Amino acid sequence: MLSRAFAVTRCLPLAAVFAVASANALELPLPPPGEDVVGEIRVVKAKYEDTFADLGVANDLGYLEMVVANPGVDPWLPGEGTEIILPTRYILPPGPREGIVINLAEYRLYYYPKGRNVVYTYPLGIGREGWSSPVANARITAKTPNPGWTPPKSIREEHAADGDPLPAYVPPGPDNPLGPYKMGLSVPGYLIHGSNKKFGIGMRVSHGCFRMLNHNVLKLASMVSVGTSVRIINEPYKFGRSGGKVYLEAHAPLDDTGDASVVDKHTAVINALLKNDQFADLRLDWEMLREVVAAEDGLPVEIAQPDQAVVATEPAI
Repeated sequence: MLSRAFAVTRCLPLAAVFAVASANALELPLPPPGEDVVGEIRVVKAKYEDTFADLGVANDLGYLEMVVANPGVDPWLPGEGTEIILPTRYILPPGPREGIVINLAEYRLYYYPKGRNVVYTYPLGIGREGWSSPVANARITAKTPNPGWTPPKSIREEHAADGDPLPAYVPPGPDNPLGPYKMGLSVPGYLIHGSNKKFGIGMRVSHGCFRMLNHNVLKLASMVSVGTSVRIINEPYKFGRSGGKVYLEAHAPLDDTGDASVVDKHTAVINALLKNDQFADLRLDWEMLREVVAAEDGLPVEIAQPDQAVVATEPAI
């Protein structure tokens, strides 16, 4: 039986190993019909001054996805020459590949430009506990460069209670928490916007809005138009096919009431598989599936192949 670590390494395209870190946006070609996996996992060697926050900004990755993909590595001082996994391979979210799709569980946005066979993907900061971002079908209602910010009463009261009072209005500029651009959503009170802080992208940090790295929000704003659909989902477990193989990508479920148990997580994955007709005739590697769910590292890992095509037997939990 293959270990999860070996399975991840085996799925690395050879050219991707020890790739040079790049500041290019994650524009990825869409796979052919029936395929769901895009991108490549990359590995870089850290320089002495590197931090996960810096590597995330340079490679369009969020802080937490860097942390979970590199267990045991100090995110603030990885060390000269340390091999760092850049988790830039993704199973596309379920559902239509159109407009903007936000998957809360992976702190990530996907944009499918109309008429082009590519997808752009960017890390997000989302609503923290008590201020959760919504699951909804929405659309872009407005685009505003260099926005000012009028803090809502609830946020001003919260800051005042913490001894950090906010002004009634924050003008555009480097101190504005909305960054250089904001896009309004049809869900009242929620925005996609930049930030005046690079740390926090890829984490639960906001009051429900979606924070982006400034260069990412400017790129996205240059491509989308008012009326673009925004589908917000919460899918910690994504399944997909690539090259005839079946992959699972697992993220820690978002839960404001406490962590789900390991049994609950395995049950959720099994139920999701059993509801999906395209996987009904596969014999899955249940041991590997358990390892992927336990790791919650966001890396797509092979859990079945077509030559294992027999009716799946659900294991005891």
